[in-house]
Amino acid sequence: MADQKKPKRQKKQIIKTKTPMAEQPPAERAKNYDEVPYGYTPEQAMAEARRCLECARPLCMNGCPVGINIPGFIKLVAEGDFRGAVNLVKETNALPAITGRVCPQEEQCEGVCVMCKKFESVGIGRLERFVADWEAAQGPIPIPELPPPTGKKVAVVGSGPAGLTVAADLAQYGHYVTIFEALHEAGGVLVYGIPEFRLPKAIVEREIEYVCSMGVKLVKDFVVGTAATVDELLEEYDAVFLGTGAGLPWFMNIPGENLNGVYSANEYLTRANLMKAYQFPEYDTPIARGKRVATIGGGNVAMDSARTALRLGAEQSIIAYRRSREEMPCREEEIHHAVEEGVELNLLVTPIAFHGDGNGWVKEMECLKNELGEPDKSGRRRPVPVEGSNFRIPADIVVIAIGQSPNPMIPNTTTGLDTGRWGNIVVEDDTMKTSKKGVFAGGDVATGGATVILAMGQGKIASKAIHEYLESGEW
Repeated sequence: MADQKKPKRQKKQIIKTKTPMAEQPPAERAKNYDEVPYGYTPEQAMAEARRCLECARPLCMNGCPVGINIPGFIKLVAEGDFRGAVNLVKETNALPAITGRVCPQEEQCEGVCVMCKKFESVGIGRLERFVADWEAAQGPIPIPELPPPTGKKVAVVGSGPAGLTVAADLAQYGHYVTIFEALHEAGGVLVYGIPEFRLPKAIVEREIEYVCSMGVKLVKDFVVGTAATVDELLEEYDAVFLGTGAGLPWFMNIPGENLNGVYSANEYLTRANLMKAYQFPEYDTPIARGKRVATIGGGNVAMDSARTALRLGAEQSIIAYRRSREEMPCREEEIHHAVEEGVELNLLVTPIAFHGDGNGWVKEMECLKNELGEPDKSGRRRPVPVEGSNFRIPADIVVIAIGQSPNPMIPNTTTGLDTGRWGNIVVEDDTMKTSKKGVFAGGDVATGGATVILAMGQGKIASKAIHEYLESGEW
């Protein structure tokens, strides 16, 4: 009998670019707070999922701080099993509707996708968003089966991405969890920092409700450090997790910084987002609305501020950044959207003073032009001021978005808690333990201003370590 040849495996047709996602037209969205991208339809999601090469050694999972089974959930989407896909994602990520929208996938999971070698990566973030939104559209979100209560109690301070992740994970271990939130709404940077047009508040609220549905108690308007100290919490709780973020803005310490109309990005975005100043006077939080708004910085917070200015009625919204566009640390998607909407990039400039009118309001921003020198510790080329290149930019509102560090209130009221040079709480990288027994920390309070997904990744490390500590009692 003649040898029969095995049938050749059919070569998968490669689609080079991502399935497009419909968006609001730039001219329309620059005047409203509605979300910019519309998301995938089921057919579009399945088409995008089928672009996955189903690699034998998927690198995408290595790029995910929370360890989502990316190839697994994408395969289920391709097959039309959306329920199975979202369940698989939520095994490691309790907040997929949030991370699918604001996670910098291009630097993480999508950045190491094998497709990137020649073509566009698979739209992992878009698919994650799709399955989360699909689940919400089906009705009440199912609660995972929980183990019997352990009797152990954990206090989570802060309801941002790190705190929510820790709370969700610990609840699924069977521990009793209480989240203490200083503000009147939960969500941390997700509600006070990221604008509605990037992350609708209803979606944040939905994800928080999901975490609370697992038995997590949420206490708002409770400032740890004044209403109760960490030491006092430890008298009632078996462990404490600090996820209080980085809410202390940095300033430039240049002349005129105290003029009216000069905002930190923290205040500007908190007023506009959490306190809904964009709906004044329906909401009673005022905000100064300028015709020419200058935002200083090149990160996502700067882009959020510049795009918010347009939606508050600015005729001109300018980004002043000391390096070139290639060195900007914000997501490429954010630059793209901002420029489409009319934000102007004024690059290679450093503000050195603000000048005001006779009534104490800012009117101009004085700058120096820069040239790029050798790379610094960040790997980006260092900006070098050009002597005598002074010029002025008219601006009646200025937003300073150059970074932030943790608020010192908790370290100042907690005994035995070590902090670093910039006020961050010092932790062990592999456990997120602090110098104080029973206290863990993660997210921006430990790293300084970073990303939502990195904060969540540290939350997952902390929750595992907290569980082990509660089980063994060993520190």
